[in-house]
Amino acid sequence: MATHVIEEDLGAHIAEIRLVDTHEHMGKEEYWLNDASADILCDTFENYVAADFVSAGCSDFDAVLRDADASLAERWAKIEPAWQNIRLTGYGEAVSDLFITIYGHEEIDLATLEDAQAGMPDLKKPGERYRLLHEVAHLDHIQTDDFCWPCLPDASGPDFFLYDLGWCSICNGDPHLRAMTDETGVEVKDLASYGEAMQGLFAKYGPCAIAVKSQHAYSRPLDWQAREDSEAEAVLQKLMREEPLTVDERLCLGDWGWARGVELAGQHNLPFKIHTGYYAGNGSMVMSRIPSQNLCDLIIAYPGTRFVLMHIAYPYSDELIAMTKHFPNVYADLCWAWSINPLHSMDFVRKFIHAAPVNKLFAFGGDTFRPTSAVGYAAQTRRWLTRALAAEVSDGYLSMSQAKQVASKIMHDNQYECFDIEGTRSAIALAGEP
Repeated sequence: MATHVIEEDLGAHIAEIRLVDTHEHMGKEEYWLNDASADILCDTFENYVAADFVSAGCSDFDAVLRDADASLAERWAKIEPAWQNIRLTGYGEAVSDLFITIYGHEEIDLATLEDAQAGMPDLKKPGERYRLLHEVAHLDHIQTDDFCWPCLPDASGPDFFLYDLGWCSICNGDPHLRAMTDETGVEVKDLASYGEAMQGLFAKYGPCAIAVKSQHAYSRPLDWQAREDSEAEAVLQKLMREEPLTVDERLCLGDWGWARGVELAGQHNLPFKIHTGYYAGNGSMVMSRIPSQNLCDLIIAYPGTRFVLMHIAYPYSDELIAMTKHFPNVYADLCWAWSINPLHSMDFVRKFIHAAPVNKLFAFGGDTFRPTSAVGYAAQTRRWLTRALAAEVSDGYLSMSQAKQVASKIMHDNQYECFDIEGTRSAIALAGEP
């Protein structure tokens, strides 16, 4: 069978699947309706591609994008040369997908930007955020990390917009103790009451949460050590006296709180999502912090908790395949990875199929703030996943029926097995009852 015929057949199957989106930072309805960046340049480029602009030499990219005194033509003239250098990157490709799918233009230039700008007001209406994600991107639901503990029902789509319980500040050894007391009514006086407050957060928000999430790899190593209560207690008391903590003391308190969160996640049947691999932005990545192998001691210590390791630990992806193969409680998530490096992600999928249980892989998360960006990233994912599985069929490694089965599993079915999606939706429905 010719390659283009295989891709057409697989592509049609993949296009029909309601894609589960395991990771976004999606702004709520108010943000989408009222965000000041109702400007086409911001909507198109104010996502991960901004980092490629900076790396390409457009160091003032953010300032140019938000320059209220300059016209669209003036701002585009300043960033267009850099765009020509980055349009073939994964980030650039995702932006092109956004522009094609949302605004109907194959090329991004001044004329098409002006035309798209004229159509933006139609998107800034109640319900358009949901329509773009559910109908245009054809998503089953999205799981959003909005950097906080509350996982409250979202009235703009209670069954569709699900939320992670954030644990990053606690993993960093920088707990917001006053806020924790306000949320739970537990006054933190010592390590025991600190643990009680954590339990209070899970009791309050765990039922409506879809997972627990931390991205502390941006600010500390992923290495974890078991900590004695006495050691952590001493650090907590020092923190409460408002004395400065050393890096090692922060790590000690962070490791203790991280472990409690992992324990509680297991007790509440919530997977624990962890950022691994590549950093967003520019100029801050510490490569030694980001490999997923740094998490092995934690995973061994807590076999009863499901760990979702995000972004395929790019560029350390082979070790993540090995971990997913070895540990029953480890899952690999391609969220954001397709736009970081689509060829690498395509290769990752092909390797994974032949090394690890296929039920341990999740295909997509846009990791974005805007629905339009998520639409672009979803389109990119479907195209590259089609290419990956078509190559498997063309090379004789999979039959067409096997390739379609793999697509259905990693795009939708696996997520329903790992996450208690229906249980979360039921809890949200109960929470919304008078």
